Amino acid sequence: MSYAIDAVLTGKAVAFRGSEASAIGKAPVDGARHIGFLGIGGDEQADLTVHGGPDKAIHHYPRDHYSWWSEALGEHELLGAAGAFGENISTAGLIESEACVGDRFRLGSALVEISQGRQPCWKLGHRFGIATVPATVVQTRRSGWYYRVIEEGAVAAGDRLTLIDRPLPEWSVERVFALLIAGGGKREPDALRVLAAMDALATTWRARAAKLLG
Repeated sequence: MSYAIDAVLTGKAVAFRGSEASAIGKAPVDGARHIGFLGIGGDEQADLTVHGGPDKAIHHYPRDHYSWWSEALGEHELLGAAGAFGENISTAGLIESEACVGDRFRLGSALVEISQGRQPCWKLGHRFGIATVPATVVQTRRSGWYYRVIEEGAVAAGDRLTLIDRPLPEWSVERVFALLIAGGGKREPDALRVLAAMDALATTWRARAAKLLG
């Protein structure tokens, strides 16, 4: 499976709300950008306690969801182009029910691996000016996901995202998000035990699975 990359986006940390800063505002870049183990060259994260790091180096959000959001929120100005959700990579054709934790993709010339879904925070609601957006992400599982970088490389709009390996086909991003973020894990302790021991899952989400087990 291979998907066209329609945009590569980066952003700088800027004042966002009062004294708080955020780099959620991403803009498309021209030409190739280096992909290092901590993300795409020129991209920043404001609060490194909850954003960025090896397990959340690159954020991918499906362009497929934009039409749904337009119907849900109206013709919001942010939805006119990729980047509304703070994503670094935009494609069409791959969504959370089909992408799996542990999937390895060739992203341009880099090799990346899906590590977790994206847990929305208040900044997404503030960006849209609609406080309920994060809750809607949770309810609909339209979360997007993060990659860790296995091999450094470069990527540009127009390159391909190509699936190389899928070792955990039963653990879609949507399923894991539903278990760990949307409350489903309370009914599936056996699944939580698997997630708590899953090497491909981000460290913080493994810890979350263990905590939900009590």
